[in-house]
Amino acid sequence: MPEIETHLGKLRQKRGLSAIRLAGIVGVSRQTIYAMEAGTYVPNTAVALRLARALETKVEQLFTLIDDDPEPDLRSEEAALLPGSAALQAGQAVQLCQVDKRLVASAPSPQPWYFPATDAVISDKPVRHGKTPVQILQSEGDFTNRILLAGCDPGISVLARHVQPTGIELVLAHRNSSESLALLKEGCIHVAGTHLRDEASGESNLPEIDRLFRKNSVAVISFAVWEEGILTARGNPKGVRGIEDFAREDISIVNRENGAGSRALLDSQLRLLRMEGQRVRGYDHLAPGHLPAAWQVQSGAVDCCIATRAAARVFGLGFIPLVSERYDLVIRKQHLDLPGMQNLLDTLNRSSFRRELEGLGGYDTRVAGQRLL
Repeated sequence: MPEIETHLGKLRQKRGLSAIRLAGIVGVSRQTIYAMEAGTYVPNTAVALRLARALETKVEQLFTLIDDDPEPDLRSEEAALLPGSAALQAGQAVQLCQVDKRLVASAPSPQPWYFPATDAVISDKPVRHGKTPVQILQSEGDFTNRILLAGCDPGISVLARHVQPTGIELVLAHRNSSESLALLKEGCIHVAGTHLRDEASGESNLPEIDRLFRKNSVAVISFAVWEEGILTARGNPKGVRGIEDFAREDISIVNRENGAGSRALLDSQLRLLRMEGQRVRGYDHLAPGHLPAAWQVQSGAVDCCIATRAAARVFGLGFIPLVSERYDLVIRKQHLDLPGMQNLLDTLNRSSFRRELEGLGGYDTRVAGQRLL
């Protein structure tokens, strides 16, 4: 993606407009104006045209292409691994911090060993008409700058970080693909993430979406193509080669719940092999997500699970690929005009977002942001 040089801040100040005033005229948040001025967010065409009209100038005087050259090579440095860290292997993620004269690398925990972000607590008042009373902890805020997204892909957290500078906050609800689509159909969320592969056609998501939703009622936007496969302990000590090995007495697995794309993938593979699920040790042992399943393999509780290559990489596990499939975002069409929804979709095209997601391993972001329906 080409880099953009912005002159928005200088022209705004020259016209004597405050960021709040300009945001009101253009129809975006103040944080979005600041993000555009800092060069961390590139506006879509409609916003750029409104900015040019408000500042009585041309779009090309606000934003200029620096170049369209390929991305530069990533720089390499040597870092000290934080003492006490588990042994890491190539491809595992770390965070960097300069401590005095040392660059220290710390491996972030894929388990959330911290209190979650909290806006309110459940009240002790009785539930009325199906609604639960809550006590809001902040005195200000109406939560209108938030988009509620349900899905099972841990990579959505990368999107949440990259959309935040635009003034939009993604609230992530962990649900499997079928549950996410059901919540969208009930009008409970803004966006559903899904990876349901149609066994007959091999197509990702669209057949199931066509079945569930009225024609032209939703938009489908590609997030990425990812790899799903068998996760094993590091080094694959039991020599697992494929799903057929799940019938071995010395192999145990953790499965996913009904409605999960990974569960559907396992079941389709078992049908091809004419294997009954009850022949597999752990078929009824469930984990609520890709990372929780991978954690059980890493901890030694089980030998295998079905999950993504990125989940394997986070824990330093072995990976045997089975399929590549598309993970899509499904949005009701009336929500496409929400303040911030376009910011979210534009972020899918940003090179910094794509680079970080691809760095996790197993993600192909060339389809990111493409509208399929």
